[in-house]
Amino acid sequence: MALFFGLLLGYASIRFKVEGDPIADQIDKLLPQTQCGQCSFAGCRPYAEAMAAGEADINRCPPGGEATIQALADLLEVEVLALDEECGEEKPKTLAVIVEDRCIGCTLCIQACPVDAILGAAKQMHTVITEECTGCELCVPPCPVDCIDMIEVKQNPNTWRWPDPDHLDLKSGGES
Repeated sequence: MALFFGLLLGYASIRFKVEGDPIADQIDKLLPQTQCGQCSFAGCRPYAEAMAAGEADINRCPPGGEATIQALADLLEVEVLALDEECGEEKPKTLAVIVEDRCIGCTLCIQACPVDAILGAAKQMHTVITEECTGCELCVPPCPVDCIDMIEVKQNPNTWRWPDPDHLDLKSGGES
């Protein structure tokens, strides 16, 4: 009988194996996926794993801002904290744009981009894949000729989202 239960438990452990940490997966989905490192972690996934393990606070993501902090607080059932000023400040979403006339093709921006949003070859003009750019600004400091501008992404019908009804101040008609 012990052998039967041992085999049953062995089969169940293989069949019902949980890959990764489900709470870390949920946290990672709430993060903006900029991979910018402003939180002092190498990317969004390591930050999510640290939060799931209780090793990091929920307020270290400037790109996510207050909305992400609120969503993380709701998910983890913890108190909402103000954005940690040591990590940076919340800014509007931006997009890297390379001024082609000034680009010398040094490839330093390509090496710095954590999401491979920049295309180009050595000594050739580079360009940014706008759909892939997260606006992390990591490509700007290594550029020796200052040919990368960060422009604010304007809302359009494709980027606009309904306001979260849980965070609306209905009396004043705006967000709280």
